[in-house]
Amino acid sequence: MPGPIETPSRAVHHPTRRECLRAGLAGFGALSLPALMRLRAATSSDRERTAVIIVWLRGGASHLETYDPKPDAPAEYRGPYSAIATRTTGLRVSELLPRHASLSNRFTILRSLAHTGGGHPAGSLQMLCGDPDAQDKLRPVYPDLMSVAAQQRGGNGRKMPVYVGVNPIRNYDNFTIAGPAYLGPAYEPFAVLGDPSAPNFRVPNVGLQNAAEGRRLRQRNSLKLQFDGMRRDIDQSGAVKAMDHFEEQALSLLTSAEASRAFDLGLESDRVRERYGRNQWGQQLLMARRLVEAGVDVVTSTFDGPLCGRVANWDDHAVNQHIFDAMKFRAPVFDRAVTALIEDLYARGLDRRVLLVVTGEFGRTPHISRVASSGGGVASGSEGTVQPGRDHWPRAGSMLWSGGGMRTGQVIGATDRRGEDVVERRIGPQDFLATIYAHLGIDYAKVTLPDFSGRPVPIVRDGAAISELASGS
Repeated sequence: MPGPIETPSRAVHHPTRRECLRAGLAGFGALSLPALMRLRAATSSDRERTAVIIVWLRGGASHLETYDPKPDAPAEYRGPYSAIATRTTGLRVSELLPRHASLSNRFTILRSLAHTGGGHPAGSLQMLCGDPDAQDKLRPVYPDLMSVAAQQRGGNGRKMPVYVGVNPIRNYDNFTIAGPAYLGPAYEPFAVLGDPSAPNFRVPNVGLQNAAEGRRLRQRNSLKLQFDGMRRDIDQSGAVKAMDHFEEQALSLLTSAEASRAFDLGLESDRVRERYGRNQWGQQLLMARRLVEAGVDVVTSTFDGPLCGRVANWDDHAVNQHIFDAMKFRAPVFDRAVTALIEDLYARGLDRRVLLVVTGEFGRTPHISRVASSGGGVASGSEGTVQPGRDHWPRAGSMLWSGGGMRTGQVIGATDRRGEDVVERRIGPQDFLATIYAHLGIDYAKVTLPDFSGRPVPIVRDGAAISELASGS
């Protein structure tokens, strides 16, 4: 069985399938998780290679009302909800998540996330881009992990995009919290916007009505390409390259019956759609499952909007909304959608290659604040009503990991009795990034990308893949 994760080899090697089999017969126990992932990525077809789904809780979910409840803390910390037992020894979760409790053998909870980004932009940029700065920025300085993955794993001739955002991770108010930065716009996600549960929902620019239309489109594109060579030769900005990438992707999506099927939720039975929940979050994750099955490498799905409550995110300050009412309002939808996806990953044989991560930018203050509401609405009292809330808390947070051939049914790390600080196995954003890169077969210890000045910038600076997630560790 694989041992603790080691620093990946700096030698570049692309093994054949025969070499991969020989390595397996010799004993995969000598390989680290990153090495195993690189072997798997190098020898797999598009529909077999590793993939990741990131569920982003924009605004930062309370760890105390989800995966790290503190029922023995003083009243001003613990909140009104009890902790319930799960199938995992030593793991209790909030009573708001009963489906999670019954399925805990299929995921691991990490309770020791910590960093220095106290604002939404800084926290998001640390988590998604590895930016070490504690200050908020209007836009990313470094490319996010999804864009890096698209750049590293992209290629011509693919029927599906490498990276799709189903309600993509993009902004927090007027701040851009994710993006390709100096990699350029070619590595933006293919964005699916709107509510997939709406009766009239349709993903635009995917699939044509008939084969003849597709043939005519490809003939016109072939002629166009003959004239494009000159402008590629003289372009210095990268804009033409990005446009070529967009056009190639658009043409592939327009003419691919496989892509059309992957995005079509109408092909799922009513029973399956109900199991995920006939709502935006549930149908977002159902589409995410369909996309990774069809060969997409990276799918992000932001949970925000009306299902969160009055302010449409997880930023549960008392001035915004009543945190405990908001959590009770959104928890059934969240609980159903996430566990339905986990069930499907295992039932459909995707659990070895598809990794699911559920996280936001940080946790919430363990000490409950009480402040006057700035306005009434779903999960919020009328203006002036004093109500409870929790504020930003980058010193402690929790996240869920499932699938990916990783070890499940465990708890990694711990916080103190009030949930204020990490007391065991602190994990930072660089470790988070390294773990996902390792799963995708990207050598995070070696890969550097040139910034605008041409300076090589490492994709991970001082982190390492989380060893406890290695199967059998």
